[in-house]
Amino acid sequence: MTNAKDTLTADHAQLSDEFAARRYFAKFEAITGHLTRVAAAMEVEGNLSKAEVTILGRYIRDLSNSFGALGNKYLLAGREGTPFGQLDFDRHESGFPVFQEMLTMAVDAQQAARHLANMPSETELKNDMIRQIVGDLTIPTKLQYAMAQRLYYEALTGGEIFWARNDPDAIWQGMAGEERRRFLVHWAIFDSQTNLPVIYLMELEDSGRTTLPRDERRWPAVQGHLMAQSFTGLKLVTMAQGIDQDFPDLHPKRLRRFHIGPMYSSAYTVQSGPLCEVLAEARAPEGQDWALAWTEEELVSERVREEKTGWFSKVEREVFTLDPFAGRGADLGATRQERAIICPERPYQVLAEKNPPGFHGVRKFVVSPGGRVFSYR
Repeated sequence: MTNAKDTLTADHAQLSDEFAARRYFAKFEAITGHLTRVAAAMEVEGNLSKAEVTILGRYIRDLSNSFGALGNKYLLAGREGTPFGQLDFDRHESGFPVFQEMLTMAVDAQQAARHLANMPSETELKNDMIRQIVGDLTIPTKLQYAMAQRLYYEALTGGEIFWARNDPDAIWQGMAGEERRRFLVHWAIFDSQTNLPVIYLMELEDSGRTTLPRDERRWPAVQGHLMAQSFTGLKLVTMAQGIDQDFPDLHPKRLRRFHIGPMYSSAYTVQSGPLCEVLAEARAPEGQDWALAWTEEELVSERVREEKTGWFSKVEREVFTLDPFAGRGADLGATRQERAIICPERPYQVLAEKNPPGFHGVRKFVVSPGGRVFSYR
Protein backbone atom coordinates (compact mmCIF):
# COMPACT_ATOMS: atom_id res chain seq x y z
CA MET A 1 0.00 0.00 0.00
CA THR A 2 1.35 3.43 -0.96
CA ASN A 3 1.11 6.12 1.69
CA ALA A 4 0.79 9.86 1.15
CA LYS A 5 4.50 10.48 1.69
CA ASP A 6 5.46 7.94 -0.97
CA THR A 7 3.00 9.54 -3.41
CA LEU A 8 4.47 13.00 -2.78
CA THR A 9 7.98 11.72 -3.35
CA ALA A 10 6.95 10.07 -6.62
CA ASP A 11 5.15 13.15 -7.97
CA HIS A 12 7.54 15.87 -6.81
CA ALA A 13 11.23 16.42 -7.35
CA GLN A 14 13.83 18.88 -6.12
CA LEU A 15 16.26 20.80 -8.26
CA SER A 16 19.46 20.31 -6.29
CA ASP A 17 21.86 21.60 -8.97
CA GLU A 18 22.24 25.34 -9.48
CA PHE A 19 22.73 25.06 -13.25
CA ALA A 20 19.66 22.83 -13.66
CA ALA A 21 17.66 25.31 -11.59
CA ARG A 22 18.82 28.22 -13.73
CA ARG A 23 17.90 26.39 -16.94
CA TYR A 24 14.49 25.54 -15.46
CA PHE A 25 13.69 29.16 -14.65
CA ALA A 26 15.13 30.40 -17.96
CA LYS A 27 12.77 27.98 -19.73
CA PHE A 28 9.76 29.40 -17.91
CA GLU A 29 10.90 32.96 -18.53
CA ALA A 30 10.87 32.22 -22.25
CA ILE A 31 7.53 30.40 -22.11
CA THR A 32 5.73 33.20 -20.27
CA GLY A 33 7.09 35.64 -22.84
CA HIS A 34 5.50 33.55 -25.59
CA LEU A 35 2.17 33.42 -23.73
CA THR A 36 1.60 37.15 -24.16
CA ARG A 37 2.01 36.69 -27.92
CA VAL A 38 -0.46 33.80 -27.86
CA ALA A 39 -3.02 36.02 -26.14
CA ALA A 40 -2.39 38.73 -28.75
CA ALA A 41 -2.94 36.19 -31.53
CA MET A 42 -6.24 35.19 -29.95
CA GLU A 43 -7.28 38.85 -29.88
CA VAL A 44 -6.56 39.20 -33.61
CA GLU A 45 -8.71 36.13 -34.25
CA GLY A 46 -11.54 37.66 -32.20
CA ASN A 47 -11.42 35.08 -29.41
CA LEU A 48 -10.36 37.62 -26.80
CA SER A 49 -11.28 41.28 -26.35
CA LYS A 50 -8.69 43.97 -25.76
CA ALA A 51 -9.69 44.16 -22.08
CA GLU A 52 -9.36 40.39 -21.70
CA VAL A 53 -5.93 40.38 -23.34
CA THR A 54 -4.84 43.14 -20.96
CA ILE A 55 -6.01 41.12 -17.96
CA LEU A 56 -4.41 37.89 -19.14
CA GLY A 57 -1.23 39.79 -19.95
CA ARG A 58 -1.12 41.14 -16.42
CA TYR A 59 -1.43 37.68 -14.86
CA ILE A 60 1.16 36.26 -17.26
CA ARG A 61 3.54 39.10 -16.35
CA ASP A 62 2.92 38.46 -12.66
CA LEU A 63 3.58 34.76 -13.21
CA SER A 64 6.85 35.60 -14.95
CA ASN A 65 7.80 37.82 -12.00
CA SER A 66 7.04 34.95 -9.61
CA PHE A 67 9.41 32.70 -11.53
CA GLY A 68 12.00 35.48 -11.53
CA ALA A 69 11.71 35.81 -7.75
CA LEU A 70 11.99 32.06 -7.21
CA GLY A 71 14.92 31.98 -9.62
CA ASN A 72 16.80 34.36 -7.32
CA LYS A 73 15.78 32.44 -4.22
CA TYR A 74 17.21 29.21 -5.62
CA LEU A 75 20.02 30.77 -7.66
CA LEU A 76 22.71 28.81 -5.80
CA ALA A 77 20.66 25.69 -5.14
CA GLY A 78 22.87 22.79 -4.14
CA ARG A 79 26.12 24.73 -4.07
CA GLU A 80 28.38 23.77 -1.19
CA GLY A 81 28.63 26.48 1.44
CA THR A 82 25.08 27.83 1.07
CA PRO A 83 22.12 27.15 3.37
CA PHE A 84 19.76 24.36 2.39
CA GLY A 85 17.37 25.40 -0.32
CA GLN A 86 16.07 23.45 -3.30
CA LEU A 87 13.07 24.13 -5.50
CA ASP A 88 10.30 21.55 -5.11
CA PHE A 89 8.41 21.12 -8.40
CA ASP A 90 5.77 18.77 -9.75
CA ARG A 91 7.64 16.63 -12.26
CA HIS A 92 4.81 14.17 -12.91
CA GLU A 93 1.70 16.26 -13.56
CA SER A 94 2.22 19.98 -14.07
CA GLY A 95 5.92 20.73 -14.47
CA PHE A 96 5.36 23.84 -12.32
CA PRO A 97 6.61 24.53 -8.79
CA VAL A 98 4.39 22.90 -6.17
CA PHE A 99 1.67 24.82 -4.36
CA GLN A 100 3.72 24.93 -1.15
CA GLU A 101 6.36 27.02 -2.93
CA MET A 102 3.72 29.65 -3.72
CA LEU A 103 2.47 29.66 -0.13
CA THR A 104 6.00 30.06 1.21
CA MET A 105 6.59 32.94 -1.17
CA ALA A 106 3.47 34.71 0.16
CA VAL A 107 4.69 34.25 3.75
CA ASP A 108 8.16 35.55 2.78
CA ALA A 109 6.54 38.62 1.22
CA GLN A 110 5.00 39.57 4.56
CA GLN A 111 8.45 39.67 6.13
CA ALA A 112 10.41 40.94 3.14
CA ALA A 113 10.73 44.55 4.38
CA ARG A 114 12.21 43.38 7.69
CA HIS A 115 14.71 41.13 5.93
CA LEU A 116 15.79 43.90 3.57
CA ALA A 117 16.24 46.35 6.45
CA ASN A 118 18.72 43.97 8.09
CA MET A 119 20.66 43.20 4.90
CA PRO A 120 23.62 45.08 3.42
CA SER A 121 22.76 47.11 0.35
CA GLU A 122 23.37 45.79 -3.14
CA THR A 123 26.35 48.13 -3.53
CA GLU A 124 27.89 46.96 -0.25
CA LEU A 125 27.50 43.32 -1.23
CA LYS A 126 29.11 43.90 -4.63
CA ASN A 127 32.06 45.73 -3.06
CA ASP A 128 32.53 42.94 -0.53
CA MET A 129 32.48 40.35 -3.32
CA ILE A 130 35.14 42.24 -5.29
CA ARG A 131 37.35 42.52 -2.21
CA GLN A 132 37.07 38.77 -1.53
CA ILE A 133 37.77 37.83 -5.16
CA VAL A 134 40.77 40.18 -5.47
CA GLY A 135 42.10 39.89 -1.93
CA ASP A 136 41.45 36.27 -0.97
CA LEU A 137 41.31 34.81 -4.50
CA THR A 138 38.23 32.79 -3.46
CA ILE A 139 34.67 32.56 -4.77
CA PRO A 140 32.39 34.69 -2.54
CA THR A 141 29.68 32.03 -2.28
CA LYS A 142 28.09 33.35 0.91
CA LEU A 143 28.02 36.89 -0.41
CA GLN A 144 26.50 35.67 -3.68
CA TYR A 145 23.85 33.85 -1.68
CA ALA A 146 23.13 37.02 0.33
CA MET A 147 22.80 39.00 -2.91
CA ALA A 148 20.43 36.42 -4.40
CA GLN A 149 18.24 36.55 -1.29
CA ARG A 150 18.20 40.34 -1.37
CA LEU A 151 17.04 40.29 -4.99
CA TYR A 152 14.38 37.74 -4.02
CA TYR A 153 12.96 39.92 -1.26
CA GLU A 154 13.14 43.04 -3.43
CA ALA A 155 11.06 41.26 -6.06
CA LEU A 156 8.44 40.36 -3.46
CA THR A 157 8.15 43.92 -2.17
CA GLY A 158 7.76 45.23 -5.71
CA GLY A 159 4.31 43.66 -6.06
CA GLU A 160 3.11 42.36 -9.43
CA ILE A 161 3.56 38.77 -8.30
CA PHE A 162 1.26 35.85 -9.09
CA TRP A 163 0.32 34.69 -5.60
CA ALA A 164 -1.34 31.47 -4.47
CA ARG A 165 -4.57 33.49 -4.57
CA ASN A 166 -5.17 36.71 -6.46
CA ASP A 167 -8.43 38.23 -5.24
CA PRO A 168 -11.18 39.42 -7.61
CA ASP A 169 -11.14 42.83 -9.22
CA ALA A 170 -13.94 44.43 -11.26
CA ILE A 171 -13.51 46.53 -14.41
CA TRP A 172 -16.29 48.84 -15.57
CA GLN A 173 -17.63 47.90 -19.02
CA GLY A 174 -20.43 50.43 -19.46
CA MET A 175 -24.20 50.32 -19.05
CA ALA A 176 -26.42 47.39 -20.02
CA GLY A 177 -29.60 49.45 -19.62
CA GLU A 178 -30.86 52.43 -17.69
CA GLU A 179 -30.33 50.77 -14.31
CA ARG A 180 -27.81 48.05 -15.12
CA ARG A 181 -24.06 48.23 -15.10
CA ARG A 182 -21.72 45.79 -16.81
CA PHE A 183 -18.49 44.58 -15.21
CA LEU A 184 -15.68 42.27 -16.17
CA VAL A 185 -14.59 40.54 -12.97
CA HIS A 186 -11.27 38.71 -12.94
CA TRP A 187 -9.26 36.73 -10.41
CA ALA A 188 -6.71 33.92 -10.35
CA ILE A 189 -5.35 31.13 -8.20
CA PHE A 190 -2.48 28.69 -8.14
CA ASP A 191 -4.48 25.49 -7.81
CA SER A 192 -3.31 23.31 -4.93
CA GLN A 193 -4.55 20.07 -6.53
CA THR A 194 -3.07 20.48 -10.00
CA ASN A 195 -0.12 22.80 -9.19
CA LEU A 196 -1.18 25.03 -12.08
CA PRO A 197 -2.07 28.72 -12.43
CA VAL A 198 -5.75 29.22 -13.25
CA ILE A 199 -7.29 32.51 -14.41
CA TYR A 200 -11.00 33.40 -14.28
CA LEU A 201 -12.92 36.03 -16.27
CA MET A 202 -16.60 36.69 -15.58
CA GLU A 203 -18.88 39.12 -17.39
CA LEU A 204 -21.82 40.12 -15.24
CA GLU A 205 -24.57 42.70 -15.06
CA ASP A 206 -25.24 44.55 -11.81
CA SER A 207 -28.76 45.78 -11.04
CA GLY A 208 -28.01 46.71 -7.43
CA ARG A 209 -28.61 50.18 -6.02
CA THR A 210 -24.88 50.77 -5.38
CA THR A 211 -22.31 49.93 -8.02
CA LEU A 212 -20.70 46.61 -7.11
CA PRO A 213 -17.04 47.56 -6.42
CA ARG A 214 -18.22 50.39 -4.13
CA ASP A 215 -20.81 48.34 -2.30
CA GLU A 216 -19.24 47.64 1.11
CA ARG A 217 -21.73 44.85 1.77
CA ARG A 218 -21.96 42.99 -1.51
CA TRP A 219 -18.43 43.30 -2.92
CA PRO A 220 -16.54 41.64 -0.02
CA ALA A 221 -19.18 38.89 0.01
CA VAL A 222 -18.84 38.36 -3.74
CA GLN A 223 -15.04 38.25 -3.50
CA GLY A 224 -15.20 35.70 -0.69
CA HIS A 225 -17.75 33.63 -2.58
CA LEU A 226 -15.66 33.50 -5.76
CA MET A 227 -12.42 32.61 -3.98
CA ALA A 228 -14.13 29.88 -1.94
CA GLN A 229 -15.34 28.23 -5.14
CA SER A 230 -12.18 28.67 -7.19
CA PHE A 231 -10.79 25.20 -7.57
CA THR A 232 -10.59 23.23 -10.79
CA GLY A 233 -12.72 20.36 -9.54
CA LEU A 234 -15.79 22.64 -9.50
CA LYS A 235 -17.73 23.02 -12.74
CA LEU A 236 -18.23 26.47 -14.20
CA VAL A 237 -22.00 26.04 -14.21
CA THR A 238 -21.94 25.38 -10.47
CA MET A 239 -19.88 28.51 -9.86
CA ALA A 240 -22.12 30.70 -12.03
CA GLN A 241 -25.32 29.32 -10.53
CA GLY A 242 -23.93 29.99 -7.08
CA ILE A 243 -23.51 33.69 -7.88
CA ASP A 244 -26.91 33.77 -9.59
CA GLN A 245 -28.66 32.22 -6.59
CA ASP A 246 -26.84 33.98 -3.74
CA PHE A 247 -26.80 37.49 -5.22
CA PRO A 248 -30.22 38.29 -6.81
CA ASP A 249 -29.03 41.61 -8.26
CA LEU A 250 -25.99 40.13 -9.98
CA HIS A 251 -26.46 38.40 -13.32
CA PRO A 252 -23.48 36.36 -14.65
CA LYS A 253 -23.61 36.31 -18.44
CA ARG A 254 -20.31 34.64 -19.28
CA LEU A 255 -17.68 32.81 -17.25
CA ARG A 256 -14.30 31.67 -18.58
CA ARG A 257 -11.53 29.65 -16.96
CA PHE A 258 -7.98 29.41 -18.35
CA HIS A 259 -5.68 26.62 -17.20
CA ILE A 260 -2.03 27.52 -17.88
CA GLY A 261 -0.18 24.21 -18.18
CA PRO A 262 0.92 21.51 -17.76
CA MET A 263 4.43 22.18 -19.00
CA TYR A 264 6.15 19.24 -20.68
CA SER A 265 9.92 19.02 -20.97
CA SER A 266 12.07 15.99 -21.62
CA ALA A 267 14.73 17.52 -19.38
CA TYR A 268 12.54 17.99 -16.29
CA THR A 269 9.23 16.14 -16.39
CA VAL A 270 8.24 12.48 -16.54
CA GLN A 271 4.68 12.73 -17.80
CA SER A 272 3.36 9.98 -20.02
CA GLY A 273 1.46 10.27 -23.29
CA PRO A 274 1.93 11.40 -26.89
CA LEU A 275 3.50 14.77 -26.05
CA CYS A 276 6.32 13.13 -24.13
CA GLU A 277 6.98 10.84 -27.08
CA VAL A 278 6.96 13.84 -29.41
CA LEU A 279 9.51 15.72 -27.29
CA ALA A 280 11.74 12.66 -27.01
CA GLU A 281 11.69 12.12 -30.77
CA ALA A 282 12.17 15.81 -31.59
CA ARG A 283 15.50 15.91 -29.76
CA ALA A 284 15.26 19.67 -29.70
CA PRO A 285 18.22 21.72 -28.40
CA GLU A 286 18.24 23.22 -24.91
CA GLY A 287 15.52 25.84 -24.60
CA GLN A 288 13.45 24.31 -27.41
CA ASP A 289 12.50 21.01 -25.74
CA TRP A 290 9.17 21.97 -24.24
CA ALA A 291 5.43 22.17 -24.82
CA LEU A 292 2.80 23.97 -22.78
CA ALA A 293 -0.88 23.14 -22.61
CA TRP A 294 -3.46 25.96 -22.50
CA THR A 295 -7.08 25.01 -21.84
CA GLU A 296 -10.04 27.38 -21.92
CA GLU A 297 -13.49 26.58 -20.55
CA GLU A 298 -16.41 28.88 -21.30
CA LEU A 299 -19.95 29.07 -19.93
CA VAL A 300 -22.51 31.37 -21.58
CA SER A 301 -25.99 32.41 -20.46
CA GLU A 302 -28.53 31.51 -23.14
CA ARG A 303 -31.55 33.32 -21.74
CA VAL A 304 -33.23 34.58 -18.59
CA ARG A 305 -36.23 33.16 -16.79
CA GLU A 306 -38.22 34.69 -13.95
CA GLU A 307 -38.65 32.93 -10.64
CA LYS A 308 -41.05 33.82 -7.86
CA THR A 309 -39.45 34.74 -4.53
CA GLY A 310 -42.61 35.78 -2.69
CA TRP A 311 -46.24 36.69 -3.16
CA PHE A 312 -45.52 39.76 -5.25
CA SER A 313 -41.81 39.57 -6.10
CA LYS A 314 -39.81 37.89 -8.82
CA VAL A 315 -36.13 37.49 -9.56
CA GLU A 316 -34.24 36.80 -12.74
CA ARG A 317 -32.38 33.50 -13.12
CA GLU A 318 -29.84 32.75 -15.83
CA VAL A 319 -30.25 29.68 -18.03
CA PHE A 320 -26.81 28.53 -19.13
CA THR A 321 -25.99 26.72 -22.35
CA LEU A 322 -24.21 23.39 -21.91
CA ASP A 323 -22.23 21.71 -24.67
CA PRO A 324 -24.76 19.61 -26.64
CA PHE A 325 -22.13 17.60 -28.53
CA ALA A 326 -20.70 14.21 -27.63
CA GLY A 327 -23.16 13.88 -24.80
CA ARG A 328 -20.73 15.49 -22.38
CA GLY A 329 -22.18 18.97 -21.85
CA ALA A 330 -23.59 18.17 -18.42
CA ASP A 331 -20.39 16.39 -17.42
CA LEU A 332 -18.24 19.27 -18.62
CA GLY A 333 -20.43 21.87 -16.92
CA ALA A 334 -19.61 24.43 -19.60
CA THR A 335 -20.78 25.64 -22.98
CA ARG A 336 -17.52 24.70 -24.64
CA GLN A 337 -13.93 23.75 -23.97
CA GLU A 338 -10.96 24.45 -26.21
CA ARG A 339 -7.52 22.93 -25.73
CA ALA A 340 -4.32 24.32 -27.17
CA ILE A 341 -0.64 23.44 -27.25
CA ILE A 342 2.17 25.98 -27.40
CA CYS A 343 5.57 24.68 -28.53
CA PRO A 344 8.65 25.54 -30.61
CA GLU A 345 8.94 24.54 -34.27
CA ARG A 346 10.85 21.28 -33.95
CA PRO A 347 8.42 19.59 -31.51
CA TYR A 348 5.53 20.85 -33.66
CA GLN A 349 7.03 19.27 -36.78
CA VAL A 350 7.20 15.89 -35.03
CA LEU A 351 3.68 16.36 -33.65
CA ALA A 352 2.35 17.10 -37.15
CA GLU A 353 4.10 14.05 -38.58
CA LYS A 354 2.98 11.63 -35.90
CA ASN A 355 -0.53 13.17 -35.72
CA PRO A 356 -1.44 11.19 -32.57
CA PRO A 357 -5.11 10.52 -31.73
CA GLY A 358 -6.71 13.13 -29.53
CA PHE A 359 -4.83 16.07 -31.03
CA HIS A 360 -7.00 16.70 -34.09
CA GLY A 361 -9.14 19.32 -32.35
CA VAL A 362 -6.28 20.88 -30.39
CA ARG A 363 -5.11 24.36 -31.38
CA LYS A 364 -1.38 24.59 -32.03
CA PHE A 365 0.54 27.79 -31.36
CA VAL A 366 4.03 27.43 -32.77
CA VAL A 367 6.91 29.63 -31.65
CA SER A 368 9.49 30.40 -34.32
CA PRO A 369 13.21 30.79 -33.45
CA GLY A 370 12.68 34.54 -33.80
CA GLY A 371 9.87 34.52 -31.24
CA ARG A 372 6.91 34.94 -33.61
CA VAL A 373 3.81 32.89 -32.86
CA PHE A 374 1.87 31.07 -35.60
CA SER A 375 -1.55 29.50 -35.10
CA TYR A 376 -2.60 26.17 -36.63
CA ARG A 377 -5.70 24.03 -36.33
